[in-house]
Amino acid sequence: PILESSPILQDEDLLRVLIEASLEHQIAVARRPHISGRVADAVIDKAEPAVLMALTTNRTAEISGEGIRRLVEHSRRIAALRGPLIRHPLLTEALAEQLYQWVGTALRQSIAARFNVDEKALGAAVYDAVEGIIRPTGPEPDPVDQHGRDEMERRLIDKLQSAGQLRAGLLIRAVREKRLSLFAHGLSALGGFTVGQVRAALSAPTPEALYYACAAVGIDRAVFPTLLVELRKLNDSLPGDQGEPIWLRGALSQGSAARAFKVLIGADHDELKAAV
Repeated sequence: PILESSPILQDEDLLRVLIEASLEHQIAVARRPHISGRVADAVIDKAEPAVLMALTTNRTAEISGEGIRRLVEHSRRIAALRGPLIRHPLLTEALAEQLYQWVGTALRQSIAARFNVDEKALGAAVYDAVEGIIRPTGPEPDPVDQHGRDEMERRLIDKLQSAGQLRAGLLIRAVREKRLSLFAHGLSALGGFTVGQVRAALSAPTPEALYYACAAVGIDRAVFPTLLVELRKLNDSLPGDQGEPIWLRGALSQGSAARAFKVLIGADHDELKAAV
């Protein structure tokens, strides 16, 4: 209580507490009403998650624009900061767009509502920012036949999955790098689908099945329209554009999306095999 409210303590005293005292005492300093920008910067410099959380929820703290930017950057690794930052009065639209790149669906909706921005535009920002696949640093490999390249992509996905490094972001990066086969194998592995099912979705007259597959592995619906445009460039304008844009209906849980995909593409795929 003394650390949180005593008017006797000056900035020098508080800075010394941040350096020498326990975590609980540091949290108390970060909670003090109207702490100076100097003290707030010291809290941010230490980057202790619990203390950063206390600072972020302290609406009277004098946090500079640069300080808010650094808190947003810290929220990339400290998930607890994200909600308070979205509600923080000092958060700017530019920083909100940056924060949008690594928060979940509910918080993305909060950002879109607060700043009255287009989720499609923010989805494009996510698309541009996603990281996941490392570009080759050596010379380009000699051209190989399609079967050989497909096998190489499958092995890469197997290695990434075995190492626990397979993420939805890799699929987006694969499309940006024009590696359709890598996208197909990655989506198959992440979603528990067969490669045949994924390729059937990629060749369908409507993007509905592909949307369900992407939603099932965590690709945000705001990103999907941009992803679809890029996939069509790589795949002879497929999937086709029949049907309504179902991704505009609202968010869908990953489990529900996976079930919808298997029901939809399962029947179509069986009919295709029967016809052959």
